[in-house]
Parts: sequence; structure tokens; C-alpha cells
Amino acid sequence: MSAAQQKSRVSEGRPYPLGATWDGRGVNFALFSANATKVELCLFNHFSEKEVERVELPEFTDEVWHGYLPEARPGTIYAYRVYGPYEPEAGHRFNPNKLVLDPYAKAIEGQLRWHPSVFGYEMEAGDDLTFDTRDSAMYMPKARVIDPAFTWGADRKPFTPYDHSLIYELHVRGFTKQHMGVPERLRGTFRGLIQPEVIRHIKSIGVTAVELMPIHMFINDDHLLRKDLTNYWGYNTLGFFAPDRRFASVYDFAFSEFKEMVNHFHDNGLEVILDVVYNHTAEGNEKGPTFSFKGIDNASYYRLLKDRPRYYINDTGTGNTLNLSHPRVLQMVTDSLRYWVQDMHVDGFRFDLGTILAREDYGFDEGGGFLDSCRQDPILSSVKLISEPWDCGPGGYQVGRFPPGWSEWNDRFRDNVRAYWVGEQHELPNLAKRLTGSADIFNHRGRRAWAGVNFVTAHDGYTLNDLVSYNHKHNAANGEDNRDGHSHNRSWNCGVEGPTDDPAILALRERQKRNILTTLFVSQGLPLLLAGDEFGRTQNGNNNAYCQDNEISWVNWDIDESGRKLLAFTRKLAKLRQDHPILRRERFLTGHYNEELDVKDVTWLRSDGTEMRDDDWGVGHALSLGVLLDGRAQATGIRRRGSDQTLLLQFNAYHDMVRVKLPEVSGGARWARLIDTNQPEAADGEDFGFGADYDVTGRSVVIFKLAS
Repeated sequence: MSAAQQKSRVSEGRPYPLGATWDGRGVNFALFSANATKVELCLFNHFSEKEVERVELPEFTDEVWHGYLPEARPGTIYAYRVYGPYEPEAGHRFNPNKLVLDPYAKAIEGQLRWHPSVFGYEMEAGDDLTFDTRDSAMYMPKARVIDPAFTWGADRKPFTPYDHSLIYELHVRGFTKQHMGVPERLRGTFRGLIQPEVIRHIKSIGVTAVELMPIHMFINDDHLLRKDLTNYWGYNTLGFFAPDRRFASVYDFAFSEFKEMVNHFHDNGLEVILDVVYNHTAEGNEKGPTFSFKGIDNASYYRLLKDRPRYYINDTGTGNTLNLSHPRVLQMVTDSLRYWVQDMHVDGFRFDLGTILAREDYGFDEGGGFLDSCRQDPILSSVKLISEPWDCGPGGYQVGRFPPGWSEWNDRFRDNVRAYWVGEQHELPNLAKRLTGSADIFNHRGRRAWAGVNFVTAHDGYTLNDLVSYNHKHNAANGEDNRDGHSHNRSWNCGVEGPTDDPAILALRERQKRNILTTLFVSQGLPLLLAGDEFGRTQNGNNNAYCQDNEISWVNWDIDESGRKLLAFTRKLAKLRQDHPILRRERFLTGHYNEELDVKDVTWLRSDGTEMRDDDWGVGHALSLGVLLDGRAQATGIRRRGSDQTLLLQFNAYHDMVRVKLPEVSGGARWARLIDTNQPEAADGEDFGFGADYDVTGRSVVIFKLAS
């Protein structure tokens, strides 16, 4: 096509919105690049294998290159070639020989094929100062223009209150890959998750929000593919607006199938939370490939060393760090978040390595650009915002430092609860803090108890079963000689490493599982349950299964007898938490004394039924604790039905039985037992009088309710 013909079919268009936008007549293309000298829009045939045309974007406005194609339609396959200086030592890595993806692509066609041509420099030379002239187009995925129309019907977001919420972390593929109740063609997909049997299970354990591990378009690392492994977890994002096609049952319909899944979850009262990775991209460091941002405007998109911009700041441990201090990069991230809320109807986000998003050039700032943007935004401030408040950069650990409106993964809950049930000394004070919502961390600036997300297990680390079955990680399948993954897990195998037929050890392991689950469900805060822990899923001791797209990571739905019993117990715990608002207060339990009623909201008890003294907390070997929760002492405010309940929790991590005296409490006449982790199938409601002795079995929890 001649230059004259090309000019006749492209007009200037608009510099907004960024990305490819179908308006019913044609498509507007807009790409930010502050340092480019020219941008070509590359159009491909239907199979995205052949470049059929290049169109130079005719206008440059406010650092945005843009043009309008009236002949373009939804389904158009496209990418860009961006011209500019290739000066790595100055931070610029433009190379028009490298096809680059639109950062705003809503759908992405094809998979990356690793080849030396996807690198901007001569990879064989090993020097990123060289310039590679090979065309990467045939090896690259491409973007597809979408028609955003979708019939949502009467879709209504649940907007579940935090104090009624239970989050369930799962992997889209791994959760249903082996589920016999899911048609085989739908297993491992968005549609697999909405099968009736799957939804019934999720709801049966009290879940209100499903947190999906990364579903944004991501790539498989070359070094993993060479070892016949894959990036199963997906923390290697390349497209922040596009659902990954590998989770679709029909390859071209990831976009609509995701919406269909959200719609079904909402119909069942379930929220959808996305685990999102805005801290880095899949392009790696200076020796990494050129897929998108690096070739569009490297100096703008990434944090580079100030005195040596050839090199990247690596606060993520992955080679690069997105530069959210740049207004256009910040815009891209917030545009992406709003897109998933407004167009895809999701209900919240969990931010991987969230500290990075709040880091400016001078360090972490709770008043930084990204956090301020979320806080004032009427769309983003209306959904659940959950941070993983740490990274490997300077000042990376920021648990409790995020501003009001945010929840944070509470790793101290994980570590302290694990340590207590392993029997470590001096953990009683820590257990007390975690049971009451970690007020020592989060109770400031009007934050509520749900500011802390309580978890004991998550995708990263042991499953619940493996936490009580292994002393050491068993990650040989990852191909790194068992060097990867955490070595200090605060786990205990109960006497034998891994599988065993010893009935005493098996019984202890099952009780420990029940103890840990009970601690999670009765603690103040926002609980998170790892998928499969409710029936004892195992990863065979692998505590870093990020690369295992196989039976190691997939949930095994062939549940044995012990798993069925644990599942029944988990359902019992979910009902207990739902039926007793005292276990899920919004306000922190602080030991507040209500003079009018002569009660405290929480009282710590010794085994003789009397209140703990200051010196009792310093006894290092103490492993038994009573917790009296009295809802009548609730601070002023709107009372909810059941908020004045009184519960007694007895914890015993000692290896032997501890005899406790049940205290006398005004407002009732006896104690009714609700839970005993040593007797999981015992009927609820057995009565015990005030002053009665109760033998709390070694390593167990007992819960009573005050009855009249």
C-alpha cells in the first residue's frame, strides 16, 4: 500500500481512551510513549500469523500516539512497532524489529514462542548494548479488538460486609482439573468453576468471596519450559486488561467466559476477588526479552537505577519493577483496576507485593500516588482492596502501615498460630493478640478488625495437611535441588515425615488440622481459607509448587474418610462463625470494661478459671489459655442480633491434658459445649455447670456458649 493510500484511510483520531476502542463505526488506537519518534500499527490476518499491513499513527498529543481506522472492526488482530533511540545506557530500548503488545489490550491471541528474536539485543552475543535486527512478529502473541457488549441481565454485586466475609483462595485451573462433577471439556476453566456441584461445595463451607490466583494474561518462563515445567501460579503478567485464554473452554472466548463466571457467582451471593500483579512484568531485567513496555517506552514504564539507567531496580526479585511514580504508568494500573470493576464486575483485588505499589523514589509512602488514587476514586474505593504488605526491597515490610480502607495479609497471624500449635515457648501473648484481631498492628486511624486478613496457609507454602505432616520441604520436582521455597515453616510432622499408617500419628495430625482451622474461624479479622484445606489436600510436602501444573498442585477431589470428616468439621466451624457475631466484630476487642454491666469484652483466663495476671504472660512454657468473649460489653453503636452472646474458648497446645475450671458469668446459668476438636463429631449443647472441671485434651480447642 502506498503512503498516499495509507493516509487516506487513517485519520487523527483521539489520544483517549488509551488502547483500541471500537465505537460502532471504526476503531481508535492510542498508545502512550513519551520518548518514541514514530509508532506503526501492525495489522495481522485472522490467524495472527501474517502481518498484512502497517499503518503509521499520524498524531502525537500529550505524549500519546493515536489514529483512527474506520475499516477496523472487533476481531482485528494488531500490535505495534515503536521507533526511537536504542540507548540502553540512557534507559532507552526502542527496536522496531520487535513487535510489541498494546498495554491496554483487552484480548490477546496466541502464545509466546521463545526465540532469540524476541530479545532486543543480540542474545548470542550476551551483551544488551548490541542491537538485534531480527523480526519477532511470528513468535509473539498479538492483541485483538473486542466488542465489549455483554448481556449482564440483572447482575448485582453482593457487597458482602467485611464482618460477614470468608475469602477462599483458589487456582482456576487446579481447582476443577480433577473434579468429576465437572464435564471434562470444562475442567480447569472459568466455566468449570460455575458448575452446580462446585458452587454448592464453595457455599457449604461458608465462603462469601472467591479469590482467584492470577488470571491476567501471563507467560511461561523459558527456563521452566526447558525443564518441562510451567509458570502455573501466573505471577508473570504481560497483559493487565486481558483474561488469559488458557482458562477458557473455547479458546477465543476468555473475555465472555470470565464475565459469565462472575455473573453466576453473583447469582449465588459470591464475590470475585482477583489476585493481581502490578509490581512487575514478564520482561525481566536488562537481559530480558522485549514484549511490550520495554520496547514502547522503557524509561517511563520501569524504575531504573538513577546513575546507571541501563539497569533496573529489582524490588520484586523478578528483574524489574513498574514505575508507578510515573503518571501514565499509574494511570495504566488504575485504568486496569477500574476496567475490571466496571466492565468485568469484579468485587475486589489482592495486590501481590503491595508495598511496591506504595513506594516512591524515596521509599514507602502511605500517602503515595497509588494509594491516594485508590482512596479517592469512587469506583476503586467501593470494592475490597487487600494488600500483600511486603516485598524484598528496602523498607519492604509494611504490615499495618497501609491507610484506612485497606485490608492486609497478616503474616504474623500465620506465624504466631503455627508457632503456638507446634508448641514453641513464649507464644501465648502472641496468640492472644492474633485472636483479637491483631489490634497491636491495625488498631489506629479508625481501622476496623477486618484490616487484617487472617491466614495460616496460602498458595505460597504448605497446605494445611502438609503443615502437620512434614518438618522439611520436599521441592525436588521443581528442578532446583530442593533449594527453592522457605525452609523455616514452623511445621511439625507429628512424629513421622510424610505419609504414615501409624494410627496415633494420624489421629494427632487430624486434631492439629482441626485446631488450626478452629483458631482461624474464631479469630477476629477477615479469614482466608486455602482451597482444599477444608478436606486435607496435600502437595506431598512441596511448599513452592509455582511451576507444577499437575497432580502436585491440582485439587484431588477423591476425598477419603478422614477428608470427609474434616470437611464436615469445617462446615460446622463456618456455621459457628456465622451464628455468633461476637466472633466477627468490626471493632477490636481490647479488654474494654463496661461499668454498667460489670463485664469486659474479652477476659483472659487461667486454667483455674481466674483472670490472668501480668506475670502469667511471661511464663515461657505456658501453652494453655482461656478466652472469655462477652458481647454485652460491646462499645456503643448499632447492635446486631446475637451481638450480646458470651463464648468461652479454651486453647491447649500442651502435649497433655489440662483440667480447667469453667468460670461463673452473670447472665447465664451454665455452659453449653459447641466444639471440642478432640471430639469433632460430638453433639452440640452438652451442659456443664459453673465451677465444673473440664479436661481439655492435649493439643485441642474447646468452645462453650453461655446458656440460661
